[in-house]
Amino acid sequence: MITVEDLIALVRNYNPRTDEALIRTAWDYGARMHEGQLRHSGEPYFTHPAAVAALLTEMRLDDATLITALLHDTIEDTKSTFSEIARLFGQEVAELVDGVTKLTNLPLASSEVKQAENIRKLLIAMSRDLRVILVKLADRLHNMRTIRSMRPEKQAQKARETMEIYAPLAGRMGMQWMREELEDLSFRVLRPEARNSILRRFITLQREAGDVVHRISGDIRTELERAGVEADVYGRAKKPFSIWRKMQEKDLGFSRLSDIYGFRIITREVEDCYRALGVTHRRWRAVPGRFKDYISQPKSNGYRSIHTTVSGRDGKRVEIQIRTREMHEVAEAGVAAHWAYRDGQRSMNPFAVDPAKWITTLTEDFGAEDDHDAFLEHVKLEMYSDQVFCFTPKGDVIQLPRGATPLDFAYAIHTRIGDNCVSAKVDGLRVPLWTRLRNGQSVDIITAEGQRPQSSWIDIVVTGRAKAAIRRSLRHEDRERFIRLGNELLRVAFEAAGRDVSAKALGTAARLLSVPDAVELRARVGAAEISARRVVTALYPETGAKEPEVDAARPVIGLEADQSFRRAPCCQPLPGERIIGITYRGKGVVAHAVDCEALEDFEDQPDRWIDLRWIEGTHPAIYGVTLDLTISNDAGVLGRVCSLIGEHKANISDLRFVDRKPDFYRLIVEVELRGIAHLHQVLTALDAESAVAKTTRARDPALRP
Repeated sequence: MITVEDLIALVRNYNPRTDEALIRTAWDYGARMHEGQLRHSGEPYFTHPAAVAALLTEMRLDDATLITALLHDTIEDTKSTFSEIARLFGQEVAELVDGVTKLTNLPLASSEVKQAENIRKLLIAMSRDLRVILVKLADRLHNMRTIRSMRPEKQAQKARETMEIYAPLAGRMGMQWMREELEDLSFRVLRPEARNSILRRFITLQREAGDVVHRISGDIRTELERAGVEADVYGRAKKPFSIWRKMQEKDLGFSRLSDIYGFRIITREVEDCYRALGVTHRRWRAVPGRFKDYISQPKSNGYRSIHTTVSGRDGKRVEIQIRTREMHEVAEAGVAAHWAYRDGQRSMNPFAVDPAKWITTLTEDFGAEDDHDAFLEHVKLEMYSDQVFCFTPKGDVIQLPRGATPLDFAYAIHTRIGDNCVSAKVDGLRVPLWTRLRNGQSVDIITAEGQRPQSSWIDIVVTGRAKAAIRRSLRHEDRERFIRLGNELLRVAFEAAGRDVSAKALGTAARLLSVPDAVELRARVGAAEISARRVVTALYPETGAKEPEVDAARPVIGLEADQSFRRAPCCQPLPGERIIGITYRGKGVVAHAVDCEALEDFEDQPDRWIDLRWIEGTHPAIYGVTLDLTISNDAGVLGRVCSLIGEHKANISDLRFVDRKPDFYRLIVEVELRGIAHLHQVLTALDAESAVAKTTRARDPALRP
C-alpha cells in the first residue's frame, strides 16, 4: 500500500508548494473514518482512496483534487458529514466530495429512461466542476484494476458500465491512455477468451519476428538524427481491445490486420513536427487516406497531433503520431491539463482548453432533447465520435463525427438550413445526401423554401444534433396532420349525435378526459388515441354513443369469431403495447409484444401472423406482469415497496426472493395491472424510492408458448 510519505513525494515532484500538512490531515482523517472497513479483496478499505489520489498525481492535479480523492467515499460510507469536511478542509473540498458521492450513487447501467436521466445528471455535475469527474474516473480505473475480487455478476455489470459510459467519456475528455486501459480491463472481464487469443497471437508474432517495436523505433531515431531533428521516439504494441475492435470493424483476421504497433515522435517545436513528418514520408511509403493533421485543426478537447500511417520495416504498417512536448501533455491529460501544476504553479499550457467552454460544446444540445431514448443516443454518439473537418464555401471549419453526411453538415450550421436542405455539393460536385464526408472536403448546402425533413433522414444522419432536429420536425408535422384529421372526425361524430362542435365544447371535453387543452384533444383523436364518439359521450351521455364494453376473454381486435386469445407468458404484453398474434393449433391465438424475441422463431411462417390491437377502454386489473426488484436489506423496505405498489391500485399476486445478500435482496414480484400506462406509473414510483436499487420488467424467453 502507498504511504502518506509516498503520496507527498509524488506531489512534490510537480508542486513543491503543496500543503503537506493538509494532505497529512486528510490522510489521517480518511484512514480513521474507514478504520475497520475492508475491500472485497480483504485489504483495508483506505488502500483504495490512497491509490485513487496517487493516480491523480500522474495528471499533476491540485491539492483540493487530491484531498477529494482521499475523502471521496467518506460521506457515503462512514459517519463523516458535509459540514465536518467543510470545517476541516474548506468549502471547495466539501463540494467536490459531495459531487463525487452523488455521481457514485447514479446507477448508470439501469433502464434506458433512468440511464438517460442519470447521464444527464452526470453531465450537469461535470459542468459545475470537471474535477469531480476526474476523481470519479480515477476511482473507476482503480476499481477496474482490482475487480477480480468481486462476484462474477458484479464484475460483468461494472465492466459493461465502464465500457459504455466511463471509457468513452475519458476519451472524449482527451485522456486516451485512460480510455484504452478502461476498455482493455473491461474487455478482460467481458470477453476473456478473445483477449487471451489476441495475447497468444502477439507472443507468437514476437517469437517469429523479434522485437519489432525496438527495431522500428531505432529506424525512426536514425532518420531523425540524420535530418538534424531533435526528438524523442516511443513505440508500443496496441492494447488487445483496440486490436479486437479493429478486427470487428474491418472483418479481418489477426494475420491480415495492419498497424497493430503505434509510435510517437515528441519534438521541441511545432516546426519540428512538420520536419519529422517530411523525414518519415521520405523514408517510408505513406498509406493513402491515413493522414490527419490535428495541429492545424485541433479537436475540441485541445488534442493536437499529426497522425500518419506508413509501410515500415518488412512492409508492416505502423501508425506514427507526431507532436510537441506541450501537445503531448495535453494528449495524456486531456481537459485535466487545465489544472496541471509545475514547480508549484498552475501550468500555463497553451494547448489546454478551458473546461467551462469544453463542457458547453459537449452539452450544447443535450438540454433541448426531452425524449430519453434520443438523449441517450445523442450522448453516446457525441462521446464515441471520431472527428472529420470540412469547410463551408466561405472557408469556415465544421467539426463532425466520422461517418457524417452533408445533412449532418447542414444541421451543424443551423437547424433551418438542415430542415430546408434539398441537395449538396462536395468539392464542387453534386452528391447524394447520404454521402460520407472526408477530412478537408468543401461542402455547399442547397436549400429550398417549403422543403421539410423526411422520415428516411433519421437513418442518413449520424450526429445527435441532426437526429434531434429531424425528430422534432417530424413530430410537428405529424401533430399538424393529426389535428386536421381529428377536426374532421369530431365534426362527423358531433353531427351524428345532432350536436355542434364548438371551441367551448371541446375545451370542456378535454377537461373531462384529463387532456391539457382542445388542440391536444384534436391531435389525440386524429392519432386514434381517443375515439371521437368517446368525446361525444363524455359531453352528452344521453346520446347513447357508448364505447364498446371490454370482453376480458377477447379484449383485442383482429380475432375470428371462433378464435380464442391469450397473452404470451414470455413477454406478458399489456393493453397499450403493440401486439402481434401467432396462431397455434389447438391453442388459439397467442399475443406477443411486437419486440418479443420469440417472434424471431416465426419469421419464415408469415401465414401464422395476425395483426392485433387492444380495444380502447378501461381494462380490468387482471393482467399479470413480472417485476424484478433489487432492494436494500434494511428494516421496513419490503413493506414500503409493497405499500407503494398498493397505493397505485396494483395487486401483488406472488412474491419470491431469488437472491439474498448481506446488503441487498433481489426478488421477483407478480403484479396485476390495467395496462402499459399503469405499469409505467408503478415503475416510476419504485424508481423514485431510494431503497430500491434496480427495477426492471422481467421477460423470460424460456417461457415461450
